[in-house]
Formats: sequence, structure tokens, C-alpha cells
Amino acid sequence: MANGPVSREVTIPLTTQWVMQSRAANRDYRIVVAAPAEEPPSEGYPVMYLLDANAVFGTMVETLRAQAGRPEKTGVVPAVVVGIGYPTDDPFPPARHCDFTLPVPVTELPVKPDGTAWPEQGGADAFLRFIEEELKPEIERRFKIDRGRQTIIGHSLGGLFVLHALFTKPLAFRTYVAGSPSIHWNKRVIREEEQQFVARVKQEKIDVRILLAVGEWESSHPSRVNDNTMELAERLRTLAGRGVHVEFKEFEGEGHLSLLPALISRAVRFASSG
Repeated sequence: MANGPVSREVTIPLTTQWVMQSRAANRDYRIVVAAPAEEPPSEGYPVMYLLDANAVFGTMVETLRAQAGRPEKTGVVPAVVVGIGYPTDDPFPPARHCDFTLPVPVTELPVKPDGTAWPEQGGADAFLRFIEEELKPEIERRFKIDRGRQTIIGHSLGGLFVLHALFTKPLAFRTYVAGSPSIHWNKRVIREEEQQFVARVKQEKIDVRILLAVGEWESSHPSRVNDNTMELAERLRTLAGRGVHVEFKEFEGEGHLSLLPALISRAVRFASSG
């Protein structure tokens, strides 16, 4: 009998992964990193930190590489992609609920459709400390990074976390990308953080770029994702004279999950343009 084709595991070129045990968040993370083929510029590579890497890391890496291959047409430059995920094959594991959300009373949470309890909540501060105090130093040890060109990208609850990082640690990144941010989840607390951010910017000019995006088909959802995000963009635009650059995009014909590839494509260009 003739031998059939040899099957081999498919990998993404120039990509490595490892598990980090976080002291701050008290859990393990699967870190997946894709490096450019090009030598780093003198100032170092730009870097993009991507949440929910279990679901969208491959999409992010190939989108960036395709566009960075023709920078004269796209404006996209090679960058290090750091995917933050979990040691499981589940694309959206329950641990993300804790890492991406703020501590609020159970009575303020949305009602779960099936009536059961939500997973553990309220670990956003610890997760942010993990990124700042543990993950970033490790990435900078392994790669030459331009600290002035750091981006964080999150969607849904990940988008909520991006807003939390922006409002509480605005100097941590230059570019913040929040897709379909679940503002309704922790609306009171995130609004208070926004107000503190605004007060700070009025006292201290801060150079940040913010991309807020939603899908057109999300507009009918009772959580008011589109309205909440658009209203936030309008409020933040009043800070343009204080170094805050904001763009809002509603993607035609996209829903909550189908938004992801479109968001990532826009995010890599937005991050490169600043």
C-alpha cells in the first residue's frame, strides 16, 4: 500500500509561546508572540498587546504581516504582536470575565440569559498589574521594543478593560483600541474612571490615540453598545486640544463577533499611523 501524505502540525512562522504564572493575577497565562522578520529599527519595534489571544491571535498576526508587507500602500509597519491568552483551547475561557471586569456589587451586573451566575468578576486591576509589571518587562527582555509605540487591543469585555487601562493608566500605552466595549457591564464605575481621566487631562496634557469601534448590527442590542460607545467618543473628542485623539467607527454589516476581523484590520493601520 502506498504511503499517504505526511501530516504535520501547522505553526505560524516566527511565533513562540510560553506560559507565565502571574503573581499579580494569581493565574497562568498563555503568551503567544509573533516577531517581524525584519531587523528592528534603531528605536525598537512597535508592539501590540492583544487580549483574547485564544480567539484572534492568528487573525491579528496574518493581518499585520499582509499589510506590513506593502507599507507604501497601507502605512502599516512591522511590529511585535503579543497575544495574552489562557492555557486552554477554549476561545473565550471564563477567566477572562475576572481579568477584564471591575469590582462591582452583583446587583449591578446584567442578568445572565440562562439565569445562572456569572463567572468570577473584578480582577481588572490585578490583570493590568500583570501586564505592566510582569509581561512588559519579559517582552522587553526578549525583543527590542519602542516604548513610545505601544498599543493595546480588546473587544467586548476586553474593550471594557482597554477603557479601564486608558482611564486609570493612560501613560501605559500610546494607542488604545476598544471594539464593542461592554460599557454597560460596569457602567457606573467606568463612568467614574472616565471623569477622573478627564480631570487629569485638563491638568496634564496626555498624548494618546483611541479607536472605538462597533458593528452596525449591534445597534439593536438592549445593552446599547453602539450608543454607549458613540456617546463616549463624543465626550472624549472634547479633549482633542489636550492631546487626546479619538476615532469612532461603526462597521457596516457586522455584528458583535463578526466585527473582529474588520476591527483588527483597522487597528493595525490606526496603530501605525500615530
